[in-house]
Amino acid sequence: MLASHCHYSNPLRESRRLADSAETQQPLLFQYHNGPLLTGKISINLIWYGKFKPSQRAIISDFIASLSSSTPTKAQPSVATWWKTTDKYYHLVNSKKPSTLGLSMGTQIIDETYSLGKSLSNQQIEQLASKGAQKNAINVVLTSNDVAVEGFYSMPRPMRVAIPPAHLWTPEPTPGCTQQRCGLGGMVINLASLLAGTTTNPFGNGYFQGPKDAPLEAASACPGVFGKGAYPGYAGDLLVEPATGASYNANGANGRKYLLPALFDPSTQTCSTLV
Repeated sequence: MLASHCHYSNPLRESRRLADSAETQQPLLFQYHNGPLLTGKISINLIWYGKFKPSQRAIISDFIASLSSSTPTKAQPSVATWWKTTDKYYHLVNSKKPSTLGLSMGTQIIDETYSLGKSLSNQQIEQLASKGAQKNAINVVLTSNDVAVEGFYSMPRPMRVAIPPAHLWTPEPTPGCTQQRCGLGGMVINLASLLAGTTTNPFGNGYFQGPKDAPLEAASACPGVFGKGAYPGYAGDLLVEPATGASYNANGANGRKYLLPALFDPSTQTCSTLV
């Protein structure tokens, strides 16, 4: 397999800013570069590396199930509504006959024995990702917070290598992170950002802003924005779960509540939030 491009992104700590506020942001030069978007029926396969509880794995699998409008969530705003923003990218490419994309939960592979050790190279991440299906698939490697990956010892960041199939890696945030961006909540934010970028810029010539080797994509173009009124250091006006006090902006399958990043709306050239 040949990698068409590789880049690293951190939707939680992106240093670039849109503006002082999501309300007063200036339009970005977010462009379509004439390449293909991800289309067809795509399964998302999860490769769990390290110690994760079944309840933790369910948070991620429920998020993936929530992306599909075929399993509607009555409570609004929903994960499926958040994901529908990506439809606008496809309509702008071909408004008369836009291509379609269908994401579904695939297989889950569990490696609790640390078969490759607790210090992994990028090549070993690829090795783990290759355990998933090799056609019409996005393979996601999720590593527990006691696993170090080459080049990411002090600040683990999610990684995408765009090859057929797409391989993604997202680490469990380490202790010391803040609020809902810790643990599995942080993994959901990372995964959501990577999925949005993978589908709208799978081979490095789709939708993005900035240099090709360090692009801002559908979610990473809106760093730190989760709700209306966001500005650096403030995620925006969010909903609050009374029982836990946790902030969220999207409802998902099985009563889940998720905090999801804003997505860049190519039709308005602004960041689109659910709340």
